[in-house]
Amino acid sequence: MSGVSLAVAPRSEPDETTSSATKSQQKERNQQQQEAVGVMGSLRVIELQLVAFIMVFSASGVVPLLDLIFPALASAYILLLSRFAFPSLGTTTSTSQEIFRGSRFFRLYMVAGTTVGLFLPLAYVLGGFARGDQHAVRSATPHLFLLSFQILTENIISGLSLFSPPVRALVPLLYTVRRIFVLIDWIQDVWINKTLPANAQFKDVTWYWFGKGLAVANLAYSSVNLFAFLIPQFLPWAFEKYFRERSELNSKLAEDKHSQDLNRTKQADKKAN
Repeated sequence: MSGVSLAVAPRSEPDETTSSATKSQQKERNQQQQEAVGVMGSLRVIELQLVAFIMVFSASGVVPLLDLIFPALASAYILLLSRFAFPSLGTTTSTSQEIFRGSRFFRLYMVAGTTVGLFLPLAYVLGGFARGDQHAVRSATPHLFLLSFQILTENIISGLSLFSPPVRALVPLLYTVRRIFVLIDWIQDVWINKTLPANAQFKDVTWYWFGKGLAVANLAYSSVNLFAFLIPQFLPWAFEKYFRERSELNSKLAEDKHSQDLNRTKQADKKAN
């Protein structure tokens, strides 16, 4: 995700001299939004299909116990937060994806993240199965397992008004933090624990360095996503949105209560007179 489109200037009404230009700009903007919706929708369908496949072979015993129970612990924590810390205010759900859809940088960012984090690691694991490289399978599968649960969780809660913006923002934050530790283990496996045979052929060398580069690329992307977007941009925006809506709701409730008190006072005065 990207915070490029958070600051959107309000649209002013066009005058007669600029009406045609404004209509043209609006038409182009609507076309870009439709293209973004198509891109994001296609990514979601592909992701969910791959998630189902990943979860099947992830149950083969190559995922550590801590990573297996982490989604359950994270889900329980998210539910507790939504119930006691940041309950939903009952407003309409407007996900962060809807805000960022108009940005081309956001679309490229999501495509790059899906390719580096999902497609290429899946190809690496499937190639490990085909080559009989169990080391590659054990190294990359925990990352895919956690990412699959993150995608499922984000897709489930994004359409439910039960979860407030801070709770939805904490989902990728929790999973990204955990996956960074998993990616560090992956890097250690392929850079320290795995060696290239002396009689290795060209395809073996290519495969060897592909695993090394993929592990580093995933750690780099996840680190940038966490420290450059989720923490400094997305999380503050979610809290600001939540507390602003809560303040507006409390103000409206206070005004309604004040109006009711005035009506009761007036009715009491009429009865007294």
